[in-house]
Amino acid sequence: MTRQVVVHPDAVVLAEATAARLLLRVLDVQSVRSPVHVVLTGGTVGIRTLAAAAASPLLTAVDWSGVHLWWGDERFLPDGDPDRNETQARAALVDALVASHGLPEENVHAIAGPSSAPSPEAAAEAYAAELAGFATAPDATVADAGRAAVGSPVLVPAFDVLLLGMGPDGHVASLFPGHDALEAAGATVGVHGSPKPPPERVSLTFGALRAAREVWVVAAGSEKAAQAAAAIAGGDVTDVPAAGAVGTERTLWLLDTSAAAPR
Repeated sequence: MTRQVVVHPDAVVLAEATAARLLLRVLDVQSVRSPVHVVLTGGTVGIRTLAAAAASPLLTAVDWSGVHLWWGDERFLPDGDPDRNETQARAALVDALVASHGLPEENVHAIAGPSSAPSPEAAAEAYAAELAGFATAPDATVADAGRAAVGSPVLVPAFDVLLLGMGPDGHVASLFPGHDALEAAGATVGVHGSPKPPPERVSLTFGALRAAREVWVVAAGSEKAAQAAAAIAGGDVTDVPAAGAVGTERTLWLLDTSAAAPR
C-alpha cells in the first residue's frame, strides 16, 4: 500500500488544511452516496483540526443530517471527563453541529465510559455491536482483522475517512508498541496497562482501521519524525503501530515540516 505524504509548514497550517480537506471529502462523498461515516481522533492536532472545521465557511455546505461520527479510541473515563476524546471533540465542533447544523445526536457514536459500562471490555463489546449495526450495504465492509487474526472477519462501516493522530512512540488510536492489543481480533478491544495514562482505554483494532476507505494520519512535531518516517516506510507494526494504519483506497500522511524532517 502506497502512502501519500503531504507536508505543511507548521502545526497551525496543518490543522487548518486538514479541516478543509475533511470538509471537502465529506462534500465529495455526499455527491455520490449517503450516509457518510467519519472517524474522529483526539490529541492536540486532532482537536485543533475540529476547531478549525468549526470556523470554516465550508461547514455549512455539508448536509450534517447524513453524517455519522465515530471515534478511533477513547480513554475509559466518566462521561464528560475533560480528558475524554469525546468531551474535547464536542467542545471543539460536535456540540455546535448538533445544536446549529442539523447533526442528529443519534449520529454521534461515542464509546461508553464507566458510567454505563463496567469495564473496557464491556465498552468495547458494545461499540463493536454498534459498529456492526451500521455495516449494511452499500456502506459496509468485511475487513481482515490483521496480523494475529487472519481470517477473522470484522464487520464495520466502510469509513469514508478515518482520522488518526500518532504518538512519539508510533502508536495510533490506543494501539501501542509491543502491547497485547496489537493482536486483537474483532473490531474493538479493551486496553489495560496503557503506557500513556490513563491505563484503561477502548480502541478500534487494526481490522477496523483497515476497513476505512481512506486513512489519514496527522502528526506534528520533531519528536514524531523518526516514527513517522519508519511508518511511512512500512515498518513492523509491533514496533511502529502506525505502519499498520492503511486504507482500502488511500492512505494519507499529513505532517508539518518538523514531523517530516528525516524524510
